[in-house]
Amino acid sequence: MKINAREIGVIILLLASIVSCGVIRSVGRNPRGNARAGWDTLTNYKKGSFQNLTERLDSAVKYKKWLFLHKRPGTIRPSKPLPSVTTDLKKLAAPAPTVVWFGHSSLLIKTAQGNILIDPIFSNHAGPVPGLVTAFKGTMGYHAEDMPPIDVLIISHDHYDHLDFRTLKKLKSRVKMAVVPVGVGGDLRYWGFDPKKVTELNWNQSVTLPGGLKITAAPAQHKSNRTTYNTANKTLWASFVIQAAQYKLYYGGDGGYGPHFKQIGKQYGPFDLALLECGQYSPNWPWTHLTFGETVKAAGDLQANLLQPIHWGKFVAADHPWNEPIEKLIPAAEKAGILLNVPLIGEPYTLGDPPKHTVWWDFE
Repeated sequence: MKINAREIGVIILLLASIVSCGVIRSVGRNPRGNARAGWDTLTNYKKGSFQNLTERLDSAVKYKKWLFLHKRPGTIRPSKPLPSVTTDLKKLAAPAPTVVWFGHSSLLIKTAQGNILIDPIFSNHAGPVPGLVTAFKGTMGYHAEDMPPIDVLIISHDHYDHLDFRTLKKLKSRVKMAVVPVGVGGDLRYWGFDPKKVTELNWNQSVTLPGGLKITAAPAQHKSNRTTYNTANKTLWASFVIQAAQYKLYYGGDGGYGPHFKQIGKQYGPFDLALLECGQYSPNWPWTHLTFGETVKAAGDLQANLLQPIHWGKFVAADHPWNEPIEKLIPAAEKAGILLNVPLIGEPYTLGDPPKHTVWWDFE
């Protein structure tokens, strides 16, 4: 097949457009050479890949439906914009740790010891290509410019809905320190972060920051990759224990249910607040995401005084109705005696205050 000059020109323009939009750069770069020195001595790294404590593979599940290859129900996206609260994050007081949720798993935690930003994604999409996996209407009220100075940026793993190139490009000059699982620092350094401001942790390793915040990486049952070719599990995934003075918070990141929750609760708990995923679950990947029942069970294992569900309310990555996670979580939590906090996007919650209970998700 011959390609004429006009077609070559179109191809060149298309490639230039992809480069200018940051599509290629947003894919990131796994660590190479010396950046992987010592990995072979890690107990959770074998045969060139990171491993879960209990190795279960979603690929062993017989897929009932392939995403993008079948008709999804119309309720996976809300029919109208989600409500939200506008908060001046730079003037936010924090007599105790104060949490602001931005939808999905993006969180700001303001403490007396410093500001913590977790898995921020302020782009209108979750992925390398704009226009795909777009955010729900009403969830884009906050941007990188709205964030206060960030004492610590925490990234749980390298999937696009948690590690967003476009967001971090705008934030990097205001981040004092990034704390990430082993290997994820390769992406940040590739994107221009000062290597001295990137700390990589393996499970059960900790770092104490100048202001007194102590961040500990803890196990999670998940996986990693930013491309589909020969890159699975080349970087680590983690949950995080956050200690601010007398307060303890747990951020679960992404990950399925397993015995590690009980061990984390025993080793680091009890927790004042557990931020646990509840959304984008599917029978196609039962071991790498929590269902609503497992979210409640994990909160109990962690010895959490309060549970706030995350990983819902912004993007579609599964086939359940957009608000099914919270509607099914509430009765499950009530049955188990687990106290819930469910704020609106942008609505601050301060530990010690009555939990947020306003029902704002009761529409398709």
